Amino acid sequence: MWARLQSACLLVVASLLGACALVHQENTAPLIQVEDVQRFYAIFDAATGAPSAQILQRDYLEQGSSGLQTFARLRNITGEAIAASIERNPQLYERARRCADVLPAVRDRLQDALRRLKALYPAAKLPPVTIAVGRGKPVGVGAPDTGIQIGLEALCAVDYLNADVEDRFVYVITHEYIHVQQAPELAEATGLTVLELSLVEGIAEFVTELVAGEVAYSHLRALTAGREREIEEAFARDMDKTDVSDWLFNGTLETPGDLGYWVGYRIARAYYEHAPDKRAALRDMLEMTDARAFLAASGWHPGIALH
Repeated sequence: MWARLQSACLLVVASLLGACALVHQENTAPLIQVEDVQRFYAIFDAATGAPSAQILQRDYLEQGSSGLQTFARLRNITGEAIAASIERNPQLYERARRCADVLPAVRDRLQDALRRLKALYPAAKLPPVTIAVGRGKPVGVGAPDTGIQIGLEALCAVDYLNADVEDRFVYVITHEYIHVQQAPELAEATGLTVLELSLVEGIAEFVTELVAGEVAYSHLRALTAGREREIEEAFARDMDKTDVSDWLFNGTLETPGDLGYWVGYRIARAYYEHAPDKRAALRDMLEMTDARAFLAASGWHPGIALH
C-alpha cells in the first residue's frame, strides 16, 4: 500500500515539475502574433479587394492586437492610409498572400533562433513580435518596450533580400530582435557616424547569422564580390562622417543599398574570430558603446581576409 502511495506521489510531483518546465519554456519563448494578417485578409476578401477606409479602421485596426495598434500609432497607419495604398498598388497586397502562407513555419523557426540567442546571451530581451498588414511601409520597427512590428506587405515586396520568403522573414525579424538587445546609447541615438551606425547594423547581421544561420541582407555579398578592398577603403575614408547616405538606409523596395551593413558585419566578424572567449565576444558586441575602441580591438582593416 505504502509503495503504491509513494509511487503515485512521485508521479504527481513529476507531472507538476513537467508542467512547471512547460510554463517556463513558454515564458522564455517570444510571443509571435500573426492573427492580424488573417483578420486583414478576411476583410480584404469580403470587400473583393477594395475595403473602405472606414471598415479598415473599425474592423481591422481598432479590433487588432496591441502590437498592431502600437504599429499604427508609431508609423501613422490609419484605415485611410491603408485604403489609399491598396488603391495605388493592389498587387502589393495580393502578392503578400504568398508571404502569409509561410507565417506558421516562420513562427516556429523564429522561436528556435531566439531560444538559441537566449542560451548564448541570457540577458536577451524577448519582446513580442507582431506581423501585420500596413500602408506599404515601413518594413518593420522595434524597441524593448513596444516590441517588434513587421509590415507583411512591405517585407514581402523586397525580393532582393532573399528569394525564399520564409527565410527572408526569419532573418529580417531576427535582425530586428538583435537591435532590441543592443546598448541604447548607440542603437537609439541620433546623429551617429557612418562607423557607429554600420556597427549597429553589422553586429545585428553577424548575430543573426550566429543564431538563425544566415544574415538578413545576404544580397550584399553579390554586390561586393571582388570589390572588398575598394569598398572598405572608401568606408575607412568616410567612417567619421555623420552624413550616412552613401552607406546606410539608401535602398528602396526595388534597389538594394546599405553597404555599411556589410562592412559593419565584417568588422564584427573580425572581432569574433580574434576573440578567445566567444560568449564574451557576443556580449561585447551587443553591449558595445565605443565604436572606435571596438574597431581597434577587431583588428579589421580594408580587405581583411576572414574565415
